[in-house]
Amino acid sequence: MEIEFIEEKFNEIFRELEKEVMEILEDQSLDKKNTNLRMKPLSSTKQILGNALESIRMVHRLDQETQDKS
Repeated sequence: MEIEFIEEKFNEIFRELEKEVMEILEDQSLDKKNTNLRMKPLSSTKQILGNALESIRMVHRLDQETQDKS
């Protein structure tokens, strides 16, 4: 498994999410409620992706440990 490639792709997605967040925060036409409503899906997505990346890293580490013991 090429963990570096996967991490690179996740980081690209994180950067895109951060751009979207900055666009929302800079939009002066949005009130606090609408800003929060637009931010929630982005922060949830980032959390889900972060958890997925951590799981992939853990599986990769366990796989390497198993191969080292063999």
